Amino acid sequence: MAQQKVIVTCAVTGSVHTPTMSPYLPITPDQIAAESIAAAEAGASILHLHARDPQTGRPTAEPSVFMQFLPRIKQSTDAVINISTGGSSLMSLDDRLAASLLAEPEMCSLNMGSMNFGIFPLAKPGTEWKNAWEPELLEATRSTVFKNTFADIESILKRLGDGCGTRFEFECYDVGHLYTLKHFHERGLVQGPLFIQFVLGILGGIGADVENLVHMKRIADKLFGDEYRFSVLAAGRAQMSLITTGAAMGGNVRVGLEDSLYLGPGELAKSNADQVSRIRLILKGLSLEIASPTEARAMLSLKGGDRVAF
Repeated sequence: MAQQKVIVTCAVTGSVHTPTMSPYLPITPDQIAAESIAAAEAGASILHLHARDPQTGRPTAEPSVFMQFLPRIKQSTDAVINISTGGSSLMSLDDRLAASLLAEPEMCSLNMGSMNFGIFPLAKPGTEWKNAWEPELLEATRSTVFKNTFADIESILKRLGDGCGTRFEFECYDVGHLYTLKHFHERGLVQGPLFIQFVLGILGGIGADVENLVHMKRIADKLFGDEYRFSVLAAGRAQMSLITTGAAMGGNVRVGLEDSLYLGPGELAKSNADQVSRIRLILKGLSLEIASPTEARAMLSLKGGDRVAF
C-alpha cells in the first residue's frame, strides 16, 4: 500500500527492560501517563502500552493498574491507544487479555505465533539489581516459550476484534509469522488494511539487519499486495538506524523505551519523547511528513477514540 504520511508509534515501557537498566524507565501509573502524554505531544500518533506493578516495577497484566493511566492519557491527548496482548511469556492468555477486554481500545498488538523470546542475555554478570525479581524474570526466558497458538490467535481475534471492534497491530517476529497472518486473512478472520509490525532483533526471532527487513517486506508484498501497511520495530542498538531504513522504504516507525533505552551510542534516553523527537527530526530530513492521530485512524480504519470503554 502506497505510503502517505508516517505513523509514529511510541512503546512507552514494555516488559523487557527492568528498573535497574535505566532510571528513566516509567514504572508507576503517574509516570506512564506523563511519558505517554509527552510522547504524543512530541509527535507520536499511537501509544503502545504495558503496565507495571507500581511498587516493584515488575510487568503486570492487572486491569486495575491499566485503568489508573488509560483514562488520563485519553483525556490529555488524541493519540490512538494500543494495548499489548503480549504482556510477557510468564503470563497466561487470559491474564494478557484482561485489560484489553475491559478497556475495548481502538488497537491491540497481536503476536503472530508462539516463539522463544530470549531476554536472558540482558542479565549481565556482576549487575547490582534493585529488585530480586529482575534477574529471575530475565533468566526465566531461557526455558519458557511465549505461547500464541493458532487457537489463541483465533480467540483474540474473536474476543477483541469481533467482540470489541478492536483492530490489530500484527507483530511479526519472523517470516513464518507473515504466513500465519496470511492464513487468517484467507479465512476472512482479519480484513485489510492490515497494520504489520516487522519486529527485528529479539533473540528467537529474525535478526536486526537491513537484509532481513528487505526480505520481510518482499514476502509481505507477495502475500498481501496493497492490502497492508507496515511499521518497523528494531530492538536495542539497531533501533534508529533500522527504523530509518524502514521509513525510507515507505514504512511507518516505532520508538520507545520498550524497544531501546538509548538515544544514541552510550547515551540513555531521558524520556520516550526524546526518541520521538529524534525520529521526527530524521523523518523531516527524509522529506517525510508525520501522520496526526486523526490521519492514523483513517489510514488504519480504526473505530475512533469515542468508542473505547475508558
